[in-house]
Amino acid sequence: MKRTGLWTALVWCWCSALLHAGVGDPQVGTQHPYYPGEWHASSFERLFAAQAKLYKHVTQRPGASEQDKVLAAWLWRNTHYWHGEPGAEDLWGEGFTSGPDRTSREYWGGLYGHGFALCGTTHAQWTAEMQALLGHNRARTVGTRGHNSFEVFLQDAAYGPGKWVLLDHDLSTVVFDPPGERLLSIREVAADWKKLTARTNPGNRIAGWLPSGLHADDGAALSDFKVAEYFSGYAGAPPMVHLRRGERLRRYAQPGLDDGRTFAYWGRNYNTAGIPGPERSHTWVNQPDKMFRSTTGAGYRPGQARYANAVYTYEPDFASGDYREGVVAESDTSVTFEFLTPYIIAATPAGDGAWDIYQSGCKNGLVIRGQGGAQVDVSVDRGRTWHAVGQLANTLDATDHVKGFRQYWLRIGAPAKELAESKLSIRTVCQMNAMLIPRLVPGENVITFGTARRAIVSAGPTIQQARAHLVAGDFNTPQVTLALAAPRDAQAIAIHAAAHLRSGNPPDPKVNYQIDYSIDQGKTWLPLVADWKITRRGDEPADFWSQSFVYGSAPLTRPTSGPIQVRFRNSGGKAIARAEMHLEYATPEDSADACAVTFAVGDERDPKSALRELRAVAPAQGGTLTIDAGTAPVVRWVELAPVKQASKKP
Repeated sequence: MKRTGLWTALVWCWCSALLHAGVGDPQVGTQHPYYPGEWHASSFERLFAAQAKLYKHVTQRPGASEQDKVLAAWLWRNTHYWHGEPGAEDLWGEGFTSGPDRTSREYWGGLYGHGFALCGTTHAQWTAEMQALLGHNRARTVGTRGHNSFEVFLQDAAYGPGKWVLLDHDLSTVVFDPPGERLLSIREVAADWKKLTARTNPGNRIAGWLPSGLHADDGAALSDFKVAEYFSGYAGAPPMVHLRRGERLRRYAQPGLDDGRTFAYWGRNYNTAGIPGPERSHTWVNQPDKMFRSTTGAGYRPGQARYANAVYTYEPDFASGDYREGVVAESDTSVTFEFLTPYIIAATPAGDGAWDIYQSGCKNGLVIRGQGGAQVDVSVDRGRTWHAVGQLANTLDATDHVKGFRQYWLRIGAPAKELAESKLSIRTVCQMNAMLIPRLVPGENVITFGTARRAIVSAGPTIQQARAHLVAGDFNTPQVTLALAAPRDAQAIAIHAAAHLRSGNPPDPKVNYQIDYSIDQGKTWLPLVADWKITRRGDEPADFWSQSFVYGSAPLTRPTSGPIQVRFRNSGGKAIARAEMHLEYATPEDSADACAVTFAVGDERDPKSALRELRAVAPAQGGTLTIDAGTAPVVRWVELAPVKQASKKP
């Protein structure tokens, strides 16, 4: 689904009601050739355009064929996503270290919240991108020797009726035939892997892509061809941010936050070069210009790639009524706020062990400050269960309750009129992909700012979040129905849904999988996904993964503020292990808020240089804005914040 709307740097959106202010789906882009920011990767349409532009910039090739398109995607993934161990999500309600499948297989969450993963995880997520690029079931994760690799099914003229070919970004490896014209499959590579994956392979030398680009001996992982995983990942909700009045989002390009010493993350602590958290020393990330026509590989540099942080700070205004922009429930005794992010909530662990993020005593993920003594509780399953945090007096740290999640509700046990003097401040620190923070080039820069004036509400991805919206059927049965409405009587305009299926080994290509939706309490149903099949084509190994995903999205033919039901079913009696649904809803066209965008820039030649803050401003009608970033700009952080404006209407 396309996400439209384009402004630059400061956007003015007028609104007649306080409940509909804020900034929906703000995005920033720059002209940096490799890392222009999230605006260029916020939808598959924009991502594919960015990949084609990067591919042409690097190779000087037009990129018109399917082979060129998948190589462009492979180049982009190699330079924006690295091999590392992310923290698990509690998808099954059994804790971070338990559950039937602890792999986070959702594409946007992996790209935005981590930017790194192990081979099986990243390749599972990547199938969703290839589904959007090439069509139905033309990508698969493949189990090899001690590794999970990746293949795509190409149907260019050079490949006849079609053929599976190796496209492994986790090993930074593709393999060409001797003329350097056609990609080879994993089975073909396995037959002579020592020769074909050697860095001296003549076909790859001609094509310009070094096999085994990270480690010279990685080719050994392609010496076998064992298991095919079809639909091993999926695309869920698009990566949208919704900023309310009184809220700002600051994204730090390097670990450490403001003081340079506060390290909050969600992954393995490698503690490389004295900096805690995930990192990668062999990767093309942060050196994308060296990848094409390399003869020696990425090399070893401690901390070559690291995580970044996205910090939300929310100070709701109870005196004016602006606080209602973030409220999902309110009574005479409490006010409940929602929080949802495309990133993942981070934690500073109490110890320095590899996986101490899973232990109790973590800090800095969610910190609530205020006064007045009101009871504070938090829920990560959309209000089904609550955890007591404490009383609102100075500082409360609720990190242990929300770490590793992407949404929570925060309930303050006092009415709004009593909270007017509370000085409530809610700070949520998330982990994010540093490669999606926009960078600047020396001299003049064209800053692009866009907003689609949309936001997301989610019943998922965890099974407990979905269970809060279960209205028929049950998990681990062949049929499940969820129901969800947009908050604050907003108009839902699009649906996204996905199901984790126990599809069997081997998967039966005759089974039809369906996802339907209803806007009239289940009286009539419309198709969201119709007749989805696990197709079987081309050369296959002897074994298969026994699970798969079905997923889809569509705009609503008639926007609605009422509850929407989504029904998951199939013709083969296959159990639905987990399901989720997400609604896009509109933030009104006449919103009264602007959005300020500020870059904090240092000098690359002097790491201790004083930061310069470049605040970008544009007129209401949009356009582009030029700013001078200096001679060697390094972006330390980028901040987005609504700017409250007086309404145009009487």
